[in-house]
Amino acid sequence: MKKLNCFLFFALLSIGSQHVTAQIFNGYALFNGTSANTTYLIDKDGNIAHSWACVEQANYSVKLKDNGNIVRGAVDFNASIFGAAVGGIVQELDASANVVWQFNYSSSEHVSHHDLEILPNGNVLLIAWEVKTTAECIQAGVDSPPTDQWPTHFVELQQNGSSADIVWEWHMWDHMIQDHDASKDNYGVVADHPELMDVNAVEPWIPLFGGDWFHVNGISHNEDLDQIVFSSRTASEFFIIDHSTTTAEAASHSGGSSGKGGDFLYRWGNPSNYGGSGSQTIPAAVHDPRWITDDGRPNGGYIQFFNNEAGTGGSSVVDAIQAPESGFTYTFAGSAFAPSSYDWRHECLVNATGQSASNRMSNGNIFVNVSGEYMYEQTASGTTIWTYSEGPSKAFRYECDHVGIIALLGENPCGTATLSEETLTNISVFPNPSTGMFTIDGVNLSEHNLIVSVRDMSGKVVKVITNGLSFDLSEMEDGVYFATLNFNNEKIITKKLSLIK
Repeated sequence: MKKLNCFLFFALLSIGSQHVTAQIFNGYALFNGTSANTTYLIDKDGNIAHSWACVEQANYSVKLKDNGNIVRGAVDFNASIFGAAVGGIVQELDASANVVWQFNYSSSEHVSHHDLEILPNGNVLLIAWEVKTTAECIQAGVDSPPTDQWPTHFVELQQNGSSADIVWEWHMWDHMIQDHDASKDNYGVVADHPELMDVNAVEPWIPLFGGDWFHVNGISHNEDLDQIVFSSRTASEFFIIDHSTTTAEAASHSGGSSGKGGDFLYRWGNPSNYGGSGSQTIPAAVHDPRWITDDGRPNGGYIQFFNNEAGTGGSSVVDAIQAPESGFTYTFAGSAFAPSSYDWRHECLVNATGQSASNRMSNGNIFVNVSGEYMYEQTASGTTIWTYSEGPSKAFRYECDHVGIIALLGENPCGTATLSEETLTNISVFPNPSTGMFTIDGVNLSEHNLIVSVRDMSGKVVKVITNGLSFDLSEMEDGVYFATLNFNNEKIITKKLSLIK
């Protein structure tokens, strides 16, 4: 592992006439060095809080379970199919790096690769390739495939003793369309079916990725919707599918909460892939799509992703969009999925043409892991307050009160006084409505730190208050505002305020 080079500093932010101290996210980062054996959990000061000396070499990502164990992908060096970020092995490891269970998904017909996701029920979702011969591709309507191709599929694993069972599957192969050859399978009008993948939209990247047709590299799950979002580097898009389906429904065009089976519910980044007329908003690689937790933090409910070459001069950015969700489906207006451009953008400090990850933390800061470079954290106003010299393929941040962190490190792992859920529930802001002055009631600040960020309806921060229980909005225009109360940089609540003068 590279020598720690973690420099932490507090910077003064200027918001109108208000000066406050920037707050570092008080939590932990989990990562496994690229092609390395050891997994690390570091605290906000860059200290190693825990490490796992694993026997197998990691392939891409590692996640923390609620029981304090980790789940990681590992490399099967005897795999018959070998491509970028190949895995073939998934393991759950306890705090001492003992294998709790392991599943090998590697044969001459398929192999897991890249990212994984832990679902709310504890099952593990894997990205995988499956082999389709040149003849099968031609029959599917592919225009002159140069060799066998490996379309994407997902498998969901449920632990069964020291191994696991596959309990759900989804295959891209079941959701294809083409307008190249009417005598072949999947023939239709591409522009009439954005819910399907045009088999000729993506040129196979033989020199770099072998038969890795769509190079799906990131996957995340939305518990409220029971939907999956995943990114494709070669398609320059991300997609949403329904996870509430059975495996049979996932292979069809009906069923599940959406009623659309395993078809795409939504896609964004490159409308030309489905005959749309909108502009291409993801010009090249894309990684790590995820829903931002909707608990009062900025852009809650948006989909955030690492857009590798979308910035000025092809620089890396982190973008977020608000998908036009309607229940369990998404509205489709015109010839391309809305929005026509990003709703929010972060310009990365350094660039990466591949991999990488990001997340919006509960204190409003953004965490960015630039693969091959370093990790850093910025405040909502753009002040960099934390960097760490390691830049693995992926890294993830965990809150101090995450049950997996507590299970691994013990109660109060961040060493701060913790507010009970009962106390949080009883906190109020009054009077509301108010003519200007608001007061926070229900908490004693002698044992807690508090930062209050007030945002207008557009999401712009209009006032920040540090360790105070009152604030004045009389200089603001009448209307609705949102006050985010951040206690000890670990507990967040949001109050809706009405200003009427």
